[in-house]
Amino acid sequence: MMKRTLGGAALAMVVGMALGSTAITPVRAQDQQPTLSKEAMEATGKVYFQRCAGCHGVLRKGATGKNLEPANTQKLGQERLEKIVAYGTDGGMVNFDDILTKEEIKNVATYIQMAPQTPPEWGMKDMMASWKDIVPVDKRPTKQMNKINLSNAFSVTLRDAGQVAIIDGDTKQIVATVKTGYAVHISRLSASGRYVYVIGRDGLLSLIDLWMEVPAVVSEVKTGLDARSVDTSKFKGFEDKYAIAGSYWPPQYVVMEGENLKPIKIVSTRGMTVDGEYHPEPRVASIVSSVIKPEWVVNVKETGQILLVDYSDIKNLKTTTIESAKFLHDGGWDSTKRYFLVAANASDKVAVVDTKDGKLAALVNTKPKPHPGRGANFNHPKFGPVWATSHLGADVITLIGTDPEKHPQQAWKVVEELKMHGAGSLFVKTHPKSTNLWVDAPLNPETEVANSVAVFDINDLSKKPEIINIAKLANLPEGKAVKRAVHAEYNKDGTEVWFSLWGGKVEQSAIVVLDDKTRKLKTIITDPKMVTPTGKFNVYNTQHDIY
Repeated sequence: MMKRTLGGAALAMVVGMALGSTAITPVRAQDQQPTLSKEAMEATGKVYFQRCAGCHGVLRKGATGKNLEPANTQKLGQERLEKIVAYGTDGGMVNFDDILTKEEIKNVATYIQMAPQTPPEWGMKDMMASWKDIVPVDKRPTKQMNKINLSNAFSVTLRDAGQVAIIDGDTKQIVATVKTGYAVHISRLSASGRYVYVIGRDGLLSLIDLWMEVPAVVSEVKTGLDARSVDTSKFKGFEDKYAIAGSYWPPQYVVMEGENLKPIKIVSTRGMTVDGEYHPEPRVASIVSSVIKPEWVVNVKETGQILLVDYSDIKNLKTTTIESAKFLHDGGWDSTKRYFLVAANASDKVAVVDTKDGKLAALVNTKPKPHPGRGANFNHPKFGPVWATSHLGADVITLIGTDPEKHPQQAWKVVEELKMHGAGSLFVKTHPKSTNLWVDAPLNPETEVANSVAVFDINDLSKKPEIINIAKLANLPEGKAVKRAVHAEYNKDGTEVWFSLWGGKVEQSAIVVLDDKTRKLKTIITDPKMVTPTGKFNVYNTQHDIY
């Protein structure tokens, strides 16, 4: 199926009419095509779009996950598919036996042997109807109305609650829980650091004003039916003038007014792949904003095309299309913020874009399924500046040289692979003031590995990493779901590293804070409102692309 981090409840609601919660055993005879009753079809459609579509696609043509069209799934058969859904795979797919019921697993195995459902489109009329300017700009505070140290605040995704928690990084107190879209994928900061832009997997984009007495949503718009990415304009003179959000469905991106999210322009990404074949579902996987040009870097997953979108003239939009490799996912800047490195994870490559010259600098071969998040930048004792990615499909951290001027022999090459505690990693992280490199493995099928993180000493990478079981440190009550340690994030000063413990949606979860220097437990943040925490985004680090 796919990794647990993916969702799309609203998309599920528009596919198959009003999708309910009834789970009915598949109706199937040996000599018949796979079928489900109407009720089971609706309920299973919801499960698929919440749990599977992110990796396998709405139309099931595959990307990070395999192609699940009937021609492929029917060859495996019902029994084999049920086992795959229940127990996961070594390639990075998590087990679902602690998330779905046995009936739901049966129905999903049948559902993916049937013809895919096609959701409706979502154009400007729909988008404008969804737009809400809840607190207009002229009604917002003119100064900060709270005492939060905003530069060290965190926006934390509470996945299954459909909320983000704003946490004061100094006091470790939850100062607000803000209702947002389902399963927020990322939080991005305005250039000023005042606003948080959060986008859910249901396509709802929410603008949170941190200056309010209690931080709250001041504008929102539904950018699509399934989405992952958002950023603002950050080039000098254009700071926060525009916002951009990319959708998984429909495959498109939308440009909006930065301070109130009013839609301005929608651009489709449907088209030809780097192989010269038409693809009906080229999803916008990630977007970053350049600080050296008035450009966004828009990564289109299925086509393998990287778009440099010049926003200096929105009416006459200019786009540079760079061919790289399928299937583009996430990535980050090098330390100079000239080069952008993005994982083409199903192609086992990292693409490097020179945003100054507007060209592809390199395609770097890696171990299976690189998954960097934003990656990690640091100075290697031997090879100079490097950028790191971990992997869904391999138990290594890959280090790529990033300095073509002073270290040309190492530039855009894999200079070292660090052996970690298991495959199934989603994020790797360090900080300019730290000598530690942290990596998680939440999608590993072994509970002990999924509970734990590895930390390397950057000054001596020949040493084996220290393995720290985050779940044992938290000592939370036992539950059905595996408590997966996920997503390292530093505080502003680089003295603390925060991990989410992601359990079941009705079980107690927590954020575990470690002292970065001693690697010892510092604080456990837990609360009844802390429901399935996943991504955490420090305001200052996110604002300035520090990783």
